[in-house]
Amino acid sequence: MTTDSVTVSKATPTHQAKQAYVYIRQSSMGQVLRHGESTDLQYRLVERAVSLGWPRDRIQVIDDDLGKSGASSEQRLGFQFLIAEVGLGRAGLVISLDASRLARNNSDWYHLLDLCSMFGALIADSEKLYDPRLYHDRLILGLTGMMSEAELHQIRTRLHAGGRHKAERGELRIFLPAGLARQADGTITLNPDQEVQARLRLIFDKFAELGSARAVRKYLSENHLLVPTHHNSGPAHNRIEWSVPSGSNIRYILHNPAYAGAYVYGRRATDPARRKPGQPGSGIILLPIDKWAVCIRDHHPGYISWETYLANRARLQANRNRFNKGGQGVPREGKALLQGIVICGRCGRHMSTGYTGQQGEYPYYRCDGDAQIFGGPSCQQVRAPQLDVEVERLVLAALEPDRIVLALDALDQLELEMKALNRQWELKLERARYEALRAQRQYDAVDPDNRLVARTLEHQWEQALRAIEQLEREYATWKLENQSEITPQNRQEILAIGEDLPKVWNAQTTTNADRKYLLRLIVKQVIVDQKREQGKVWFQINWQTGACTQHIFTRTCISYQQHGEATRIEQRVRELHANGVNDRLIAETLNAEGLRTTYGQPFKYHNIYDLRSTWGIPSAKEEGLEPNRLRWADGSYTISGVVDAVGVTKGTVHSWLEKGIIKGTHTGPYMLWKIALTDEEILSLRKRARSHTHPPREKKIGR
Repeated sequence: MTTDSVTVSKATPTHQAKQAYVYIRQSSMGQVLRHGESTDLQYRLVERAVSLGWPRDRIQVIDDDLGKSGASSEQRLGFQFLIAEVGLGRAGLVISLDASRLARNNSDWYHLLDLCSMFGALIADSEKLYDPRLYHDRLILGLTGMMSEAELHQIRTRLHAGGRHKAERGELRIFLPAGLARQADGTITLNPDQEVQARLRLIFDKFAELGSARAVRKYLSENHLLVPTHHNSGPAHNRIEWSVPSGSNIRYILHNPAYAGAYVYGRRATDPARRKPGQPGSGIILLPIDKWAVCIRDHHPGYISWETYLANRARLQANRNRFNKGGQGVPREGKALLQGIVICGRCGRHMSTGYTGQQGEYPYYRCDGDAQIFGGPSCQQVRAPQLDVEVERLVLAALEPDRIVLALDALDQLELEMKALNRQWELKLERARYEALRAQRQYDAVDPDNRLVARTLEHQWEQALRAIEQLEREYATWKLENQSEITPQNRQEILAIGEDLPKVWNAQTTTNADRKYLLRLIVKQVIVDQKREQGKVWFQINWQTGACTQHIFTRTCISYQQHGEATRIEQRVRELHANGVNDRLIAETLNAEGLRTTYGQPFKYHNIYDLRSTWGIPSAKEEGLEPNRLRWADGSYTISGVVDAVGVTKGTVHSWLEKGIIKGTHTGPYMLWKIALTDEEILSLRKRARSHTHPPREKKIGR
């Protein structure tokens, strides 16, 4: 039996009653444009289907995938349509120039083979006809698909190896970001546009000052400054465009190593596990620096040094709220001063920040590491206000010797910032004037009689002149609101403020985020443990200089059983009471010794009264009194004793005490008086009482 007869015998009337699909594909649009003969050859497969017995009205050409790679079926709508038609049992023949046209990976290829075998569809190329249900035909088709995938692998290997070898010499042309330009000889230089250079340097300087991409974006927006960008393809290829500042374009500039003068190849890779169906650009990840394929430092001029670039990357990584990856998070506007830098002294994990109260006005630091992982109790929860005050006091004390230097540095920084902003405005005006001159030259070059063109160019010239006027008005307004030069009076005021650091720290214009940022410049971490000693909080400050200092303070609590100085307070109260000191003086003594109540407040006499009642210490009015409670052990009188001895009322006795007629000592609020009186003084008081006694009035008897 000849080959043609075998081929014809495979194509039965059952097959020919169904549709024949001619699949046409080229891997790229360049091949479609330059390799027209190959495309025409694929279209001629229609005649091949006719020779196999299919009428022309049952032959359908699928050419939706021209210019698309066969490495995957995700973006190939034509191949997906073919799979659907085979799966619905509508296809009797699938024909293509060769197996590589249909698929370049075994997954798609064997999927097609399985469906054709299941629904009885034949597969044909330019030479043979195959039935996937037959063992030998399926074996040949399987080997063909494997060779097709292997061929793609070899092509990619050669291409990537050549590109890698060229990149290792720094000669492979890569996309350059805005601010860099490639010369005719291939060398890379800074963009000659001074405004572009100044804007990029401003972005790097402000990030070094403010510490976050969001803060840089906010700064640029407030000063109406745009960000230079350009595209790597399309009609605006390599043309500088000015876009509104956003977090993404600021982070792109900070992350790009080209601005540090480095030539980098292989900075990204595709993770198949992260790819999403229907999204070609998904699954792309940024590799760490040690896994970059090629990294040539000092390859071309840059805007920052390599060390600064690494510091910027570390800063951006630290700004992310991922403690397990070393991130501290960006300083935010919350009241918790140690947000992101407080460490649990018991387990070593970062402590989270939370707020309580109806308005969230009471911050705290909490460690829930063990509770979240093992389901156990929380390590600890520390109230933030007391800890923040202690850390703030120590930081300001550490900066006290350098306050003059800090004030001078702040003054210099302010002057530099004003000059930089003024320079940005000057460059914007210079660009606007250039655009106006360019529009004028275009208008002057046109034939005046050609009004169709002249009117358009005239309108463009007028728009450019209006843009200059608008920009000049904005510049004048900015200069009125922001002094471009610092006067001697301003200098003295800034120095005076800088010398008083607590005033600057507590000023209303200093935000919580500003305080946190300043703190992180000085303090690296704060390790906290409030369970090391009862009623006290131990903490250690790890300074940025590498030094470590340990401190402890008494925390507020709800009872004296938890008070860190409860034993000392009880001992002092008993000692002072035994010496005859009243509650008011005891409170003043404890306050002078630095002791406080459970809520951290100074003691008052009623606090001492409550403590004595709790600890069973009798009050003074129960000690040293005779059984009749009229006289003290030393012979002095109480108020009741004077009333009994003189024969007057208690009100009279209090009046004599206020007027100084008699002398006495009050042992405390709600306590007894000690009044020392001799027998002669008692007789004198009796005479005084009788002389001031009025005789009773006679009652009038009515008529």
